[in-house]
Amino acid sequence: MILILASLVAGGTLLGTGSAIARDEGRNASAKSDKDDKNDNREDDRERPGQSRNKDDDKEFPGRDKADEADDDDYENILDVEPDREDRKGPNASNGSFIAKCGTNGNGHRNSDNYMVAPDKRNGAQHVHDYVGNLSTDAFSDEESLHKAGTTCDRNNKSTFFWPVLRDTRFDGDDENRDGGGLDGNFGRILRPTVAEMRFVGNPRQKVKTMPDDLMIITGDAKAKTNGDKNANAQWTCTGYENRLTDKYPLCPSGSKLVRILEFPNCWDGENLDSKDMRQHTAFADDDGDCKDDFEPIPQLRMRLVYDQPPGRNFSLDTFPDQQHDPRTDHADFENMAPDAVRKLMSDCINDGRNC
Repeated sequence: MILILASLVAGGTLLGTGSAIARDEGRNASAKSDKDDKNDNREDDRERPGQSRNKDDDKEFPGRDKADEADDDDYENILDVEPDREDRKGPNASNGSFIAKCGTNGNGHRNSDNYMVAPDKRNGAQHVHDYVGNLSTDAFSDEESLHKAGTTCDRNNKSTFFWPVLRDTRFDGDDENRDGGGLDGNFGRILRPTVAEMRFVGNPRQKVKTMPDDLMIITGDAKAKTNGDKNANAQWTCTGYENRLTDKYPLCPSGSKLVRILEFPNCWDGENLDSKDMRQHTAFADDDGDCKDDFEPIPQLRMRLVYDQPPGRNFSLDTFPDQQHDPRTDHADFENMAPDAVRKLMSDCINDGRNC
């Protein structure tokens, strides 16, 4: 089972203890410099996050009293970010790629659940997820239900891919008074990505093994603001400047679009499809492309999400209430449910240097 989460239940690491085991388990000219400007651009005034709350819900959905907006320091002009150096690939590198064509969530499949870390718990993520791929993913999903469902992906690929939504905070959303939305401090109109690329790539030093069915993988830490950067993996940039990566919200030049890059672990222990913390069974290769211990290289999922960026600082990511829209909390989840032939095609294309 591939992981898809990135939301954690109160207080632990990204996925926390309620994991799959439990279910068996110069500034941009248009940018504004303070929150007053940002608030003035909204269509109407609203109460501060967490002000109108049902006290009984605080026990089930903790942290709502700590909800707040993103800080001005969470934003950075992309032109102030130093370009990254391009990695060198060895002679045995797996240079190909494979794209799962799954669309951009045109059917509006969203919810604030996370069946991987909070199985059978409504609003287990306390923030809204966008989904592509499997059409049935919600709090009550399991392998049986997911394999029976339809999909937005080509090649009858029933894998599930999901990530927290991005919002235009100038406008009201349609979930101002709902769990996962305004009740959890997530205000604004949800932005649909203009591009949602689910690309699998190889290893810079060696060939990859075929990814197993039902493997779950997560990337990033939905609690990075309180947990620190150990498992954080947020990468933000702008079109035309994608060699400049930052863990802050990028302020893009005119004509450039906002980009989120979500790279998943690319090594697997060869045995477990999930683990208690949703991390121990997978890992990132080191800078030389080597996997630790007896782990083996597998195709690496690299999500690329592109958005029309609202002007200035009028956008932010959905988060747990107490994470206050910190851009470092960006994360994503994935469970592999591609047919056997498609999984083999993926590894063959990558190892042969083809782009499929």
